[in-house]
Amino acid sequence: MSELKTRLSEFFGIQHPILSAPMALAAGGRLASSVTKAGGLGFIGGAYGDGNWMEDQYQEAGNTPVGIGFITWHLEQALKQFPNLLDDALAKQPSALFLSFGDPEPHTKKIEAAGVPLICQVQTLPDAERALGCDAKVIVAQGCEAGGHGLNRATMTLVPEVADLISRNNADAILCAAGGIADGRGLAASLMLGAEGVLVGSRLWASEEALVHPKMLEAAIKATGDDTIRSSVMDIARHLKWPPEYTARVLKNGFTKRWHNDIEGLLANADEQASLWKEAWASGDTAIANTFVGEASGLIDSILPAEKLIKSMVKEAEERLALFNN
Repeated sequence: MSELKTRLSEFFGIQHPILSAPMALAAGGRLASSVTKAGGLGFIGGAYGDGNWMEDQYQEAGNTPVGIGFITWHLEQALKQFPNLLDDALAKQPSALFLSFGDPEPHTKKIEAAGVPLICQVQTLPDAERALGCDAKVIVAQGCEAGGHGLNRATMTLVPEVADLISRNNADAILCAAGGIADGRGLAASLMLGAEGVLVGSRLWASEEALVHPKMLEAAIKATGDDTIRSSVMDIARHLKWPPEYTARVLKNGFTKRWHNDIEGLLANADEQASLWKEAWASGDTAIANTFVGEASGLIDSILPAEKLIKSMVKEAEERLALFNN
């Protein structure tokens, strides 16, 4: 049994204080259920999926308790096309509803009424204050080391700042750390910084259960953190209107080299480049389509089952923390 008992593990009734990130389209039902079965809590990433995709992935998870995550600003758009998307998600009574990148307030009353715990991922201190005001049960402080979208604060400083904020407000919110956490060292460090658990993205993205093209997994294994870049070119290529303050961390490739410093040129050729990028994504052509992985790529050397990754992370964290107790 894990000795890493925290308020996070107690709140969700899980063995390990580890949540899997609801990574858009990569975190399906199989990965989410595998994380939960391994003692953490898994999340389905419903960011760009429609209602049918969400239903398929929830069915894939079976009877295993899992959470559901949405990109907040995109949820507003998705509800116009799929007005029952949030209602249907809440009706499934997920273990938690995870919101990130936008103001959660318009959805909090509905989530609370459904009796589903709200998790808010934040990238700044003001965002954390907003999450506290929305009575989020768990706040995930995400550093810019993370793969995918984020802002510019580092995990090492953001996490303790948010921990102090929660303490000053005498709040009951539980803090998780995210961004660059890929092994037991990261888990142990996060607990030392004041978090009571971690959200793991890139390392579980590189698992056997994730919905990721094999060629992109291969590219991540070969890469280091130095091979990543924060950019918006892949969102332009996908015709996704992300708020301009958010960029995504991906692996550098020919596409970022060509367009990262020529956004106007990319916009002028958006339709043509979008078609090329879409085809490359489907075929796993990493010279054009971007591999969404964080700086933790330098800590990824194999593709393993989620259960093995989580057990290894917990074991290493316990060993590291034990060094300070002797």
